[in-house]
Amino acid sequence: MDRPTHGIGSGTTDFLGSAFRDVAHIGHIELLTPRFDQSLWFFSEILAMREVDRDGDSVYLRTWDDYERFTLKLTAHETSGIATVALRASSEEALQHRVAAIETAGRGIGWTDGGHGIGPTYRFTDPDGHPMEIYYETTWHVAPDEALPALKNQAERFPGRGVNARRLDHVNYLGADVEKNGRFVADVLGGRATELIRLDNGRIAAQWFHFTNKSYDLVYSEDWTGSTGRLHHVAFATDTREDILKAADIFLENGIFIESGPHKHAIQQTFFLYIYEPGGNRLEFCNAGARLILAPDWTTIEWTEAERRKGQAWGMKTIETFHTHGTPPVEGSE
Repeated sequence: MDRPTHGIGSGTTDFLGSAFRDVAHIGHIELLTPRFDQSLWFFSEILAMREVDRDGDSVYLRTWDDYERFTLKLTAHETSGIATVALRASSEEALQHRVAAIETAGRGIGWTDGGHGIGPTYRFTDPDGHPMEIYYETTWHVAPDEALPALKNQAERFPGRGVNARRLDHVNYLGADVEKNGRFVADVLGGRATELIRLDNGRIAAQWFHFTNKSYDLVYSEDWTGSTGRLHHVAFATDTREDILKAADIFLENGIFIESGPHKHAIQQTFFLYIYEPGGNRLEFCNAGARLILAPDWTTIEWTEAERRKGQAWGMKTIETFHTHGTPPVEGSE
């Protein structure tokens, strides 16, 4: 059975006088798909996620080493896209601080019960209209007998099939105004920009934010269509680069569209592979854990247009769809 973890933690960390670390990590997401059966097959069979619950048109799935009950809520819908990104606060005190900041910013929607192992949850939106949530109380997952691991310090048995997605890593939003969304993440949620792209005209075209020692958790990229509220991609972490190379072969054999990679990003140095799951949402598979931000006085790295024109770390040019494909799709974006 699941064990409650209400109240674990020593309170929010006042990091250099800011709200940094009030958010612990991205807890889970809800993804929409117009091809539910095909998407469920993909996440269950190809990514080796395990189904833990069902509720109406939604299925709750978990990566094998997630400490919480579920990682992904997959919901049948008329179109693709992301229904919500849920952030876990680092303490009850931190949750209340962030909710107060969200309400002051005028972005709050209100409290819900959470459910499915999650305690009271506060719903809000960023300036672009992306639905988001924040919570603290949660229920730790306890593996059933058939999924008990050999090592007690991992959540479940290693599935040993498919891509073996270990955990949810980050979410990249498309935004009509990257700078406005960035100020919201920094001033209201307490995130810090580790890297960004600044265009020749001074405008920021993309920003990478982190909440603790990971190099990034949330990303905002400029939506070239001018649309709001769209998803660029959701990323899942693997253990090694070799896992990503094997994943490319698995996707090829199963008819999954590979958009770009395997390759290495210049920004953040992430080894990556981009695909479209059957519902049309872009997913990234990455080995991002090698780079951690340990410096308490990290200075944001800025990349210029000229530097970005050089392409990725090993010279591969960024493909055109990387700037146009997003979900839900908009006319003329592909």
